[in-house]
Parts: sequence; C-alpha cells; structure tokens
Amino acid sequence: MQEKSEIMEKIKVHILRTGEVRVSPYLPFGGDDCSIIKASGITTPKSKWIWLPVFSYLIEHPKGKILFDTGWHRDMSPEGEYDRKAQIKSLGSFLLYQINQGRITKGEAINEHLEQMGLKPSDIDYVLLSHLDCDHANGLRQVKDAKHILVSEAEMVGTTRKNFQICIRFQKRWWKGVDLKTFDWNGTEGPVGKSYDVLGDGSLVMVNIPGHSEGLCALKIRNAEGKYVLLFADGGYATKSWKEMITSGITLDKQMQRRSLQWIREQSMSPDCIASFATHDTDVKPHVIEL
Repeated sequence: MQEKSEIMEKIKVHILRTGEVRVSPYLPFGGDDCSIIKASGITTPKSKWIWLPVFSYLIEHPKGKILFDTGWHRDMSPEGEYDRKAQIKSLGSFLLYQINQGRITKGEAINEHLEQMGLKPSDIDYVLLSHLDCDHANGLRQVKDAKHILVSEAEMVGTTRKNFQICIRFQKRWWKGVDLKTFDWNGTEGPVGKSYDVLGDGSLVMVNIPGHSEGLCALKIRNAEGKYVLLFADGGYATKSWKEMITSGITLDKQMQRRSLQWIREQSMSPDCIASFATHDTDVKPHVIEL
C-alpha cells in the first residue's frame, strides 16, 4: 500500500497546446437538436466560424511518461501558418477539410514540445489516444517511436463501420506505419461501465464515454488520496458543455453522448476532482498540474 501511495503522489500533468482548429460554432456547441449538416458548417458563412485550441497532455508518472492525444502533424502547417493545400494533403480528404481547418504554430507540434522538454518520442512509455479524429490522431506519426501506442478496440472497430460520417471523419493514413495496438476493457468505471486501467494501480484509467465516437475515452488521473484530474477529450468541448449540458453537433449517438456528458458533469462536480479539461476549451491555457 505504501508503494502505491508513493507512486501516485508524484504525478504531473502538462497541458500542451498542439495547434488550433477552425470549425462552425454548431460543431462544438450545437446542442441536442443540431443536425449533422448544420454542425458541418456547410450552411454557416466562414466569417462566423471559430478557432478553438487543440490540447494534448504529457503525464509524468513515477511508472513512466504518458502522452494523451497528439494534436496536429507539422506537415499540415509546414510554416506554422494556415496552409490549405498542405492540410488537404495531410488529412487525405478534401471533404474533411471542408468541415475543419487547422494550423499549428512553430514549436507546438507534439514532437517539438517533447524536444523542448529534453525528451525524445522513444522516451514515451505510452501514447494513449482518446479517439481517432484528425485533431487528436493526425500527429501520431511524430511519436511513432513511443514504447506503446494504444487506442480502444471499440474505437478502432468503429472506424471501419459502413457509415458516411465515419468514412469522412477517419483516415487510416494518420496511423500508417505506426505500431498502433488496441486495448479491451478491464474495468467498469464510467457511464457505460467500460474502462481500462493502464498501469494496473488505478492511477491512470481510460474511461469509455461514447457518443461523439464509439470508443471515445476520457482519461482519469488519480492520486493516492483519490483526488483526480479528468481529461474528457471531446466528451464536451468546454467547461460550459457539462455545466449547461450542451452536446456537440458531431456525434454518432446523441442519446449516448448526453449520457456521457452527464457522467462528465458528475465527475467534474465531485469534491475529489482537482480539475477537468476538454481538448478544445478556449478558457484553458498551457500549464502544469501536480497531483
């Protein structure tokens, strides 16, 4: 027990900005009645679209270094600026480019962050992917030398389903040449009772929060006293998502998405929650949290 306490007292969570994404305002905050057409931005003038940050997270844990999500790849913004031609090539989809545009300032690619911290991709013990949308997995090849790269089996299977939205959203080229492995659930935490204890000590738990995508996971980072930080990825797009119960416009299962958002709300309001973060919250700034 003393060993477990010692392990979980010394966890640092680095919140890293890994670019930004431009979308219709209805994509993150469309609500329950938002259609996929409206969320895609096809009917919304580009002048009304919004830029949102893209965050990835480096967790320094006594048992290793863990990366949660990877943000954009440098090749979609070679000069650190918005580059239409480069992004279409990087994404491998003109249709996907129509739904979201991105840019990544010099120094913000995940491998560039690691270099600034004196780390190499091979120093990373685990890369954990919340899900396989482009602004979370496009940068994966930049850290392909990490020791273990994992995504839920449910998410991987979900990307193969015969569905028009899925065909647009997910491109296998983002993880081509990457030793991407899947994990199955070994726990029962979360809104649907499916979770994965990464290290086997309860300090890092991937929790299935389906709706936005089939195998979407939040990461719960817990210390010895039971206090935790919750990284809920695209389970909501900002703190106001769970405070006001605003579902996003892009979803595969709206009812399940709302159920997951309710769980995020309950977890975020718990007295044991130190902080909870969405991947695209404009109110969040890069910083470090110690548990």
